[in-house]
Amino acid sequence: MDWLGNIIIEDKEIENERFELTDKNSHYFLGPNLTLRHCTVILKVPAGRLFINQAHFINCTFEVKQELKNHQQWIRASLEGCRFKGRLTGCDFGHWPEYGDEPEYQHGSIEDCDFTEAQLDGCRFMGCDPSTLRFPKWPCFTILDPIRRAPELRRATWPGLVGDVVVEKLHKQPPRTMALTKHAPTLAKQLETTPEELKAVIEQFDCILF
Repeated sequence: MDWLGNIIIEDKEIENERFELTDKNSHYFLGPNLTLRHCTVILKVPAGRLFINQAHFINCTFEVKQELKNHQQWIRASLEGCRFKGRLTGCDFGHWPEYGDEPEYQHGSIEDCDFTEAQLDGCRFMGCDPSTLRFPKWPCFTILDPIRRAPELRRATWPGLVGDVVVEKLHKQPPRTMALTKHAPTLAKQLETTPEELKAVIEQFDCILF
């Protein structure tokens, strides 16, 4: 449905289709009551033009053609067996009902998803089982169970400002945070170190995947 520049896809079950969400002048609404199976979704719009509400994605592929920044609405979606490609920064996935009072925040989940072809930075995985997920490899790295492992990580000597800015604040993450993924080159540039120096410390911990 196209209504005054709003593209609305709701109340449907769709299989094996390709959706291109690329019009910079449109707002895209996925859901409520939407189920996509084995679909490909091309995303090339900013977060402010993409709205997800109680949508269920099963074995879908998301191709992010333009960096998607600070998009929390993935936690209003159920993601099962999906694959992500492209750059995502500051995005949250999974089950985080405390995020908002609206009922759609009760429906988020993620399992069996593959991010190995994505570049993630500052992305969090909430209220889920990270062992079912495939995270991107180096130069991305993923801290598992960051709140519980924070004391152990604080005892290490981190290069640059990484210890003060990132590691010291891990225990302040929301309680449902099960994994946190960062992009080493971006982090190194911001915090006065190098990816190589960062990796030398990361390699010491079995709770960090890279």
